[in-house]
Amino acid sequence: MAADPNPARNWFNQGGQTYARFRPEYPPRLAAFLASAAPGRQLAVDVGCGNGQLTRLLAPHFNAVVGLDPSADQIANTVSDERITYRCAPAERLPLADGCASLITAAQAAHWFDLPAFYREVRRIGAAGGILALISYGVLSLEPALDERFQAFYQDEIGPYWPPERKLVDSGYATLDFPFEELAAPPLEIRLEWRLAEFLGYLSTWSAVRCAREAGREDVLLRFASEIAQAWGDENTRRSIAWPINMRIGRL
Repeated sequence: MAADPNPARNWFNQGGQTYARFRPEYPPRLAAFLASAAPGRQLAVDVGCGNGQLTRLLAPHFNAVVGLDPSADQIANTVSDERITYRCAPAERLPLADGCASLITAAQAAHWFDLPAFYREVRRIGAAGGILALISYGVLSLEPALDERFQAFYQDEIGPYWPPERKLVDSGYATLDFPFEELAAPPLEIRLEWRLAEFLGYLSTWSAVRCAREAGREDVLLRFASEIAQAWGDENTRRSIAWPINMRIGRL
């Protein structure tokens, strides 16, 4: 059955666990590459780990993994694993011993950090020759029939509601200060096949969507949802969505 072009459902009102449900998963190749670059496999530390998407991927490659996030709500939505320890902590005060970590990652999080303070902690807990990787994924792309409408929404309609830090993500962290011996990263992407509800559920996790709602501009969101639903067709049809993975990776 085709989607209603004027749906009564508010796709952007998904409840409190949307981040864990709808954030795209990183490909296993990313964790395998990061582990191959690290000088050892004793400990990996994922800073700003959220609900543990990258943390879980690192676990098979290391003897132990620590996931750290300042949000207790995010930690509460992690999935337990005997190799992973999750703790609430900010990026600027890492509760770990000196020289303990072969790999330190920050996925879709570094733009929120006080970078000089974070880098001091990285140098303190990092093992000799250890690896720091700042990872982000860029603006998604849809199938051609849908992508033009989405890009207009992203750039022009929801664009004014993004925090300034979003520009750092869009640039792949290219403009971030990164005072480490930089290494080349392979081309990687996230590619998923999503139904309409999953796609709009993901959009509902955006800080810009939250800001638009708080500004009383839910009409912008509902208009886009209606128009993309009409272009999507049957809401249960799976459509291809891709995000480029960007990385700044350096040796300590």
